[in-house]
Amino acid sequence: MKVYLETYGCQMNEYDSELIRSILAPHGHEITMAVEEAEVVLINTCAIRENAHRKIYGRLDMLRPLKKEKERFVVGVLGCMAQNLKEELFDHPVVNLIVGPDSYRSLPKLIDEVIGTDRQEIEAYLSEYETYSDIAPTRVEGVNAWVAIMRGCDNFCTFCVVPYTRGRERSRSIENILSEVRSLAEKGYRQVTLLGQNVNSYRDEGAGFADLILKAADVPGIERVRFTSPHPKDFPRPLLEAIASHPNICKHIHLPVQAGSDRILDLMARTYTRKEYLRLVEEIRRLIPGIALTTDLIVGFPTETEDDFQETAGLYKDCRFDSAYIFKYSERKGTIASRKYPDDVPPEVKTDRIVRLIDLQRAISLEKNRAKIGRALEVMIDGEAERRPGHQMGKTEGNTTVVFPRTAFGPGATVSVQIDDVSSNTLYGRPVER
Repeated sequence: MKVYLETYGCQMNEYDSELIRSILAPHGHEITMAVEEAEVVLINTCAIRENAHRKIYGRLDMLRPLKKEKERFVVGVLGCMAQNLKEELFDHPVVNLIVGPDSYRSLPKLIDEVIGTDRQEIEAYLSEYETYSDIAPTRVEGVNAWVAIMRGCDNFCTFCVVPYTRGRERSRSIENILSEVRSLAEKGYRQVTLLGQNVNSYRDEGAGFADLILKAADVPGIERVRFTSPHPKDFPRPLLEAIASHPNICKHIHLPVQAGSDRILDLMARTYTRKEYLRLVEEIRRLIPGIALTTDLIVGFPTETEDDFQETAGLYKDCRFDSAYIFKYSERKGTIASRKYPDDVPPEVKTDRIVRLIDLQRAISLEKNRAKIGRALEVMIDGEAERRPGHQMGKTEGNTTVVFPRTAFGPGATVSVQIDDVSSNTLYGRPVER
């Protein structure tokens, strides 16, 4: 059957969709890029934000005409939203199938059971062991390849639904991961990004994440290794030393802070203080001069006052992040916060605070980018710049986008680009001789 697969959410969801393609292929299912051609529509979902939920329900509404038109038509909701909401999704008239992140191996069987019928099937259990380590993902073409080194999370931050949608933490073996990385290098990928809900917690028979990333960076053909995301509570010194010492490990750390107020951090169960976070940032910048630091942050967590927010803004000014993902707090079903803390910060207050932080981040990013004018930076080419005919685009080691006139080189090649102009999120330049 022809299957249309759509992905929402984080890099882990992108990786899971690659796994799903590999699981379906041996059963004769063909992935189509046109939803109108499909007999099966699978929507791989995220449950982290309320906006993600709205998008999925809007997408399901758009599938109503196809459901009425076709006798043999299956709509499946997969991933974190499927795990979190389960039977509630069956209230939508187009949904036949609900499959959680640990149940993808059952997809071919479940599709066979519901196609051409009015049946509804659900398989959404949490596994203590499933890592899909025996399945080679069917990759989407590109320069970067995602590599999930672990699944699940044991942190139980009060705002986060991940432990309830992806289960407890479990790691793949180093050799299994390296085998995947070597295969990617042979296929022409020049960059890999190692994924985990908290990569710092990676363990394999006494080896930690620093051991793994050094081995991945040594794989012939791999020129850049990235990772996301670490947790500030247990950032090991050996990992900082690995990033500092190995030329193939990108000098970029995404370090989610979530809040700058100790009171709010405590309510979030982040297990570090503002002072400890700032001390870590200071150590990172001392050991790795020029490091690009990015972060995640939530505004409007329950009981957040203006004073709490000002502490967060102050931390922002102290840390001067290169960029940030800033979100309004949205209550997630099943989390500790949803049970203990009423969502009592008014929407208009959340909006005001997020606008102020975004404006602050935009000014910091612009100032940092202006400091790069006149410098020649190494840029790995991603492809054509869609909005600038005759130009290419790529990423610096610090993960900043650079746009420059087209060269003779293609995706995956690294070129030196002198920066001539900038915006708050993009650099513009021209290729120069190394």
